[in-house]
Amino acid sequence: MGKMDNFSDWYNDVIEKAQLIDKRYPVKGMDVWLPYGWSIMRAVDAFTRSEMERTNHGEVKFPLLIPVTEFNKEADQIKGFGGEVYWVTKGGHNDLDIPLVVRPTSETAMYPMFSLWVRSHADLPLKTYQIVSVFRYETKMTRSFMRVREIHFFEAHTAHADYEDAERQMREDAEIFSRIAKKICIPYIAHQRPDWDKFPGAYYTVGADALLPEKKTLQIGTWHQYRDNFAKAYDIKYEGKDGQFHYAHQTTYGMSERLLGAIVAVHGDDKGLVLPPGIAPHQAVIVPILFKGKEEPVLQACRALADTLRGAGFRVHVDERDQTAGFKFNDWEMRGVPIRIEIGPKDVEKGSCVVVPRIKEDVKSLGGLDFGAGKVFVPVADLPGKLGGILDDFSAALLARATKFRDENIVYPKTIDETKTLMGLLRVGWCGTEACGKKLETTSEKAVLGVPQGDVKFQGACIACGTATTTCVDVAKTY
Repeated sequence: MGKMDNFSDWYNDVIEKAQLIDKRYPVKGMDVWLPYGWSIMRAVDAFTRSEMERTNHGEVKFPLLIPVTEFNKEADQIKGFGGEVYWVTKGGHNDLDIPLVVRPTSETAMYPMFSLWVRSHADLPLKTYQIVSVFRYETKMTRSFMRVREIHFFEAHTAHADYEDAERQMREDAEIFSRIAKKICIPYIAHQRPDWDKFPGAYYTVGADALLPEKKTLQIGTWHQYRDNFAKAYDIKYEGKDGQFHYAHQTTYGMSERLLGAIVAVHGDDKGLVLPPGIAPHQAVIVPILFKGKEEPVLQACRALADTLRGAGFRVHVDERDQTAGFKFNDWEMRGVPIRIEIGPKDVEKGSCVVVPRIKEDVKSLGGLDFGAGKVFVPVADLPGKLGGILDDFSAALLARATKFRDENIVYPKTIDETKTLMGLLRVGWCGTEACGKKLETTSEKAVLGVPQGDVKFQGACIACGTATTTCVDVAKTY
């Protein structure tokens, strides 16, 4: 089934055949992670943890259940999540005196503790994170990784002495996300969300949006500036150097398994997954080409090469299944392994191997080797020194082709009526008023993603009212 012919069916088919998750668990929207899919997700989590350690965040683990008395302290949280939460109202056969919320996110769980931990200016900044499941009663059609009811979730929560230090944290969050996105080769555009679409309780929200093959966008990360909104609700105060008590300023930063959904959707092709080397469970798979009576020398050569490559820091697997080489080629292409290495009897005699990249149409040179013919013969002794460059260039090729697709689909409607029929990232002028923003959403039947961040220059008129403006917004269909 072609990816561009029927993306939805292709997406579901690839996830099933690549054995990422099993959707047959008897609760809708709560999937079972299979070993291969979980290995990919764990690799993303591992890189995220390394970024948190690099930036001096401490990992915590908060309880799953939140007393409704704490959940109710922030009015916008109730308004934003009240219709999506799961409730626990009984303990055994007994009704609970205080109903419990199954966390949809963790502000209302963490901040009562922050009020105990933050006492003095010396306690700040407080930088924490956790990787947990959150639960939201999703009423729309579920889709694996993109819209589920149990969400594998990363969330960082920080507290700061003032707004300026919280703003520094927002810049750090943006930089962390850019490194993670590069690791998974996903281009995105960061947008400051319009006020009507910011996170409940936030002063402002920035969302990272990736463009998927249907020319719809998927939000793959967010960071939120709270100012002292939550601190006032949860009494998070500290004694400053001036001897006075001040409310802390706070931020959060969140990502989820949607990152994996974006990887599947953006990089995959008609053969199946294409995995970025940075998070692939196997960066290379060695396939023995076996002939009767010559099996053992080939297997020994494959195992020895795998040991050497593992010693050099690469994730390598030898496929010794009792299947044909053709079956193995197709299977590993479906599962997205970046590099396939083939060794047969003649290769053993020559001390060489065949190296085949998962994508061929977008690469001519990898690691200084000419892959114009789709494969390259490499001396086994040379491969440990060349594989790193091959994988780096493979990653660059993935990011380049995804960026090309995104950039080719940034379009500039001339009239508000055109926004209804055009697809992609529609970039239009906006005067900044909610009335014009809502009119744009209604007319286009799309979402206003917000003001694109970075060096984006615009000079024109608001597409809704005609007022001269230097501000633009991006508009798109969203998942």
